Amino acid sequence: MSIKAVLFDLDDTLLWDDRSVSEAFKATCRYGAEATGLDEDELEASVRKEARALYETYETFGFTQMIGINPFEALWGRFERGEHPMFRKLQELAPAYREGAWTKGLAALGIDNPGLGLQLAEMFPAQRRKLKYVYDETFALLDELKQSYKLLLLTNGSPDLQQEKLDGVPELIPYFDAIVISGNYGEGKPSSKLFAHAMEQIGITAEDGVMVGDKLTTDILGANRIGMTSVWINRHDIVRSDEIIPAYEIKSLSELPELLKSLS
Repeated sequence: MSIKAVLFDLDDTLLWDDRSVSEAFKATCRYGAEATGLDEDELEASVRKEARALYETYETFGFTQMIGINPFEALWGRFERGEHPMFRKLQELAPAYREGAWTKGLAALGIDNPGLGLQLAEMFPAQRRKLKYVYDETFALLDELKQSYKLLLLTNGSPDLQQEKLDGVPELIPYFDAIVISGNYGEGKPSSKLFAHAMEQIGITAEDGVMVGDKLTTDILGANRIGMTSVWINRHDIVRSDEIIPAYEIKSLSELPELLKSLS
């Protein structure tokens, strides 16, 4: 085997998206708790629950599942780009969805205050846009790999939202020979068609590449389906079933260079 390229997921593989979302929730719910006397952790749990439930009621739900846009991204995304007509529906729905999620989250805890719900709905996106985290090992890893491999970023999500995340850390962009966002293509990981499209961008076959990502159901399953070597980054010691089995498992991106050398 001769590895020519490494394909990376973005969220929670290179960028620490979970931390950004968590801290945005904490800051917003702290304000809400101070205004109402609620427990901020209970408010966050309530809003997350109501957001998921409301998100699933929209006609856009199936599309967002396919493209890979989760309920909490919709709490701050604008959905101004993307050719698929569902992006226009998301753009139209987003303001009411945000307000509804926060207002319902408050109401579930006994606080009937739509005005505060709207205020929190506007606060969360502002907080999220301030928070840009990259894992400590990300840049050192990319510096090392860039010398020997083609690098491709393969990310699920809305075109404008994923681009906004990248623009927030602009020094990340030049490392990649190509960047593929599922919302621009019309299908999300684990779609074999999306992987084939990504490989075309850098002129490789499945045998030439390695896919690195944190999600078994998208990154690893997609790579496995096309016969590409899959590397699951499992930072949180998640116990997996045998339903989706990665070729390799690592706990930190810093383990990747040695693994790639062994494969070659």
